[in-house]
Amino acid sequence: MGCGTLSSGASEPPSRDGVNASTVGLPAGPWPTLIDFLTERFANVPRATWLVRAARGDLTLHTGQRVTVEFATHAPYPAQGRLYYYRDVPDEPAIPFQEDVLYQDEHLLVVDKPHFVPVVPSGHYLQQTLLVRLRRRLGLPHLAPIHRLDRDTAGLVLFSCQPATRDAYCALFRQHQVHKTYHAVADWRPELHWPLTRQSRIVPAGHFMLQHEVPGPVNAITHIDLLRVHDALALYQLRPVTGQRHQLRVHMLALGLPILNDGLYPVLTPQGSPDITRPLQLLARELHFTDPLTRQPRHFVSTRRLRMSV
Repeated sequence: MGCGTLSSGASEPPSRDGVNASTVGLPAGPWPTLIDFLTERFANVPRATWLVRAARGDLTLHTGQRVTVEFATHAPYPAQGRLYYYRDVPDEPAIPFQEDVLYQDEHLLVVDKPHFVPVVPSGHYLQQTLLVRLRRRLGLPHLAPIHRLDRDTAGLVLFSCQPATRDAYCALFRQHQVHKTYHAVADWRPELHWPLTRQSRIVPAGHFMLQHEVPGPVNAITHIDLLRVHDALALYQLRPVTGQRHQLRVHMLALGLPILNDGLYPVLTPQGSPDITRPLQLLARELHFTDPLTRQPRHFVSTRRLRMSV
C-alpha cells in the first residue's frame, strides 16, 4: 500500500510472501451466497478459482472469519462487510533484470529500478513487481512505494519502510518539494532552441493507456534541456515541475521528439510480451529533497545509463 492507500485497521490479513491481501466491499444485493457475488463482480475470474482460493484459506472476512468452501457456497451472503483475498497470477512472465538498492535506513529505501519491472502489482504482474521482490528480499512486510514510475521507465524509486513515518515522505511529493531530474534519448532537432519549457494541459485520451494535450488551463510543466548530440539522436534532461501521468512522454512527443523505443507514443503497440532488447530510453536519474525527519539534504543519483543508439 502506498501514500494514498494506508491501512485502516488490524482486520487486514498479513502479507504472504511479500503480497498484500486484496480487498473488495460486499454491498447489499440480490446474491444468495458469497460465491454468487464474486462470480458476478469478477466476471473474468472463474467460479472454480474462487473455490480453490477458499480451499487454500485465501479468503477472509473483515471480521477475521476464514471463508471456507462450505461458507462461500451455502452460507447467506454477508452483505455490508469486506472480503480480503490473496490473488495469484498464473504463468506470470519472468523479468530477467535486477533492481539495485542504493540507500536504506529504518524509514527510507531508495532503489534503482530496471526497465520493464512494474513498481506495484497490477494486471499480469505480481511476484515480479518491484514491491513484492523487495519485501521478500529485505524482509520488510510494511514496505510501500512513496511514488511510482511507469513499468517502462528505469531509475530511482523511493519506498517507505514503516507506516509511522510514511506520510512525512508522502507529503514531500504532495507539496512538490522533491526535485526530479530525468534523462531521455530522442531525435535531434537542430531547429529547436535550448533550454525550453513545455507548458500545456494533459488529460486522458480515448484509450485508457494514453494521455494527450488539449486546450485549457495549464496543468503540466516540464523544463527541458539538451545535454549532448550523437549522430541523429540526442540526450535530453527533463525536469518536471508537475506530475501528470505520462507527462514527459507527452511533452516530448508534442515537441516532435518521441522518446526512443516508446511503445505508447506516438503509436500504441499491441499488448503482449515486451521486446526486452528495446527498452524505453527514459531514466529517472536524480532526486533532491530535504529529509522531513532529519532536515538534512538528500541527493540520490541512478547508476543506470541510457543508450544513444537505435
